[in-house]
Parts: sequence; C-alpha cells; structure tokens
Amino acid sequence: MGQLTAMRFSFSDEQAMIAETVRSFFADQATSERTRAAMETANGHDAELWRAASQELGLAGLALPEAHGGSGLGQVESAIVAEAAGYRVAALPLLATALAAQALLAGGTDEQRDHWLPRLASGEAIGSFAQGGRIDGGRLHGRIDHVPHGAVADLFVIAADGGVALLSREAAVVTPCTTMDQTRPYARIETGGVEAELLGDGPAAIEAATRAGWVAIAADALGGAQACLDRTVDYAKERVQFGRAIGSFQAIKHRLADMMVEIEQARSAVYWAACAADEDAPDALMAAHCAKALAADTYRFCAGNMIQLHGGIGFTWEHDAHLYFKRAQSDATLLGTPDWHRECIATLIGLDAVCLEGAA
Repeated sequence: MGQLTAMRFSFSDEQAMIAETVRSFFADQATSERTRAAMETANGHDAELWRAASQELGLAGLALPEAHGGSGLGQVESAIVAEAAGYRVAALPLLATALAAQALLAGGTDEQRDHWLPRLASGEAIGSFAQGGRIDGGRLHGRIDHVPHGAVADLFVIAADGGVALLSREAAVVTPCTTMDQTRPYARIETGGVEAELLGDGPAAIEAATRAGWVAIAADALGGAQACLDRTVDYAKERVQFGRAIGSFQAIKHRLADMMVEIEQARSAVYWAACAADEDAPDALMAAHCAKALAADTYRFCAGNMIQLHGGIGFTWEHDAHLYFKRAQSDATLLGTPDWHRECIATLIGLDAVCLEGAA
C-alpha cells in the first residue's frame, strides 16, 4: 500500500519565472486564429509555434538531462508548461514528444539515447509514443492505432507485445485519422513486419512514459479547465439579461463557484503528483493516478459548463468553447480513463480486496 506524503508546496523563484514566461509566450503565440489554421491542415500542427517553443524557449527538452541537450529540470516545470499550453489549447506535439523522450531516457540504450534525445530536445525531431502491435521473430507486426501527432512524428516508440520498439518514419506507413480533437490529432501506423529495434529496458520505458504522461495530461487539463472558468466569468460579466449581467444571478454564481472549487482541487492534485515524481516519493504512483482522474473529470465538467453558460453562442463553431470541450474528451481518454485510474487507486490502497471480502 502506498503511503501519502505530507508536503507544503509553492513555486520556487525559478519556477515562477518559467510560469510567467510560458504564459506570456502562449498568450502571444498560441492564438485562436493560429490554432484554427493548424486544425485545417492534415496534421493539426503549428510548425512555427513548435519551432519557437522548442528552439527559442527549449520547452521540448525541459525535462531531459543537460548531457542530452535538455535543461535538466523536472516534472513540476513540465507541468507548468503543459498547464500554460493547455490554457490556450495549443496545437503542438509537446505531449507526444515528451512521452517518446521519457521512454528513451528510461529504457533506451546509450546509443539510442545519444542519437535521438538531442534531436528531440532541440525540436529537430518530433516523437510519439503508442501501444499496439506485436514483436515476433525480431520484427514488428500489426497495426498501431491512436498515435498522437503521428502524422508529423519522426520517431515512434511502440510498446508492443514482446518489447518496446523504435520505429523511424521511413520504416512505417502512417495514415492521419479523423479525430474529435483536431488540435491533438491521431494517426494509424502499418508496420508491415519491419525489423524491430528494441529498447534496452522495455518495462522501464513504458513506466516512465506513462507516469510522465499522466501528470502532463493532468496539467494540460488543469490549464484548459482554468481557461473555461476565466472565459465564462468574463462572459457572465458582459452578457445582460433582464437588465442585469447574468453573473449577478445566484444560479450562475453557484455554477461558477463549483467550477472554481473543482479546479483548485485539481490544481493541488496535479502539483502533488509532479512534486512527488520529482522527489521519488513513496506515493508518486498514487498521486499520478489521482491527478489524471481528477483533472480530466474537472476539465470535462468545466468545458460542459462553459458551453451551457455561454448559451446559444457556446454551441457555435465560431466560439472557442468547442475547442476546450474536444480537448477535454481527449485528455479523459488518453492513457487511461478516469474510471480506470480510480480502479488502479483502489488496487493500490487495497480497496478491491476489501470489496471482494465483503462480497464473499
């Protein structure tokens, strides 16, 4: 059973500076117009935004060691960046690349890390991580679905039956897929029995990628939920009904207050998980499951309220509410649904065993 660690958390001066920098960057660069333009492409990727984020700010290599071209920071800093990007629903392969990089860092051979990590850290190469297929006779077989930003990825880290394989873009047939969230599109890979280059430690790679991914997705959801609240509050101050701003009505105030309470709970969970991961705390796994479940549910709750409280305009293509609603659905399903994460929590605390005993 995991142990819960009591901790008091606040950003350091360096972390606060990173937060201010990335918020300003995404506010200026990840505009609604640019996001919508990226959505109109086949790959849902803002290449210029990615270049600026990875090369000018070094966001792609934030959590990678300096020896591999990164900044040597941790998951707290990565969560700060993911939250800021999520606030703007930025059309970037930030999550996909981070998953591939963490898998390589934890499970790759020295040669694999030396070859790929500097390229991923600089943004020269885009990575993606997915599960599917099988490795048989030294070859990767099968179709891999739900590959995030697969249409623009240069490197695929594939967790298959029989091991974890590295697959270059040239070695696979990649087909973009129609997805609900056009800011984080998926692709399908046909391997055709290509020769597989295996990672040195597959289980370590999967664990590192998924744990980092849970926290990153939770932080993205936190940022999106906060944006839903902020935009809805602004609208409630401006929209007038019956001679009064709708934000003055008690029913609207209650809905907004409920959103705020859920967001603050999610914020605590996200940064607990990020801090626990950086400290290698005993409850790090528990914290990651909690953060992913709570933040994903909070995002869906806030996105739904945003649409409802905006009334008729909230249902239109012209309004950005649908971008947040779709990203909320994506965050909820990627790397495990909230219900699945709660089942994992129940297992960690022994609740499933208690329930079985009670049923008997």
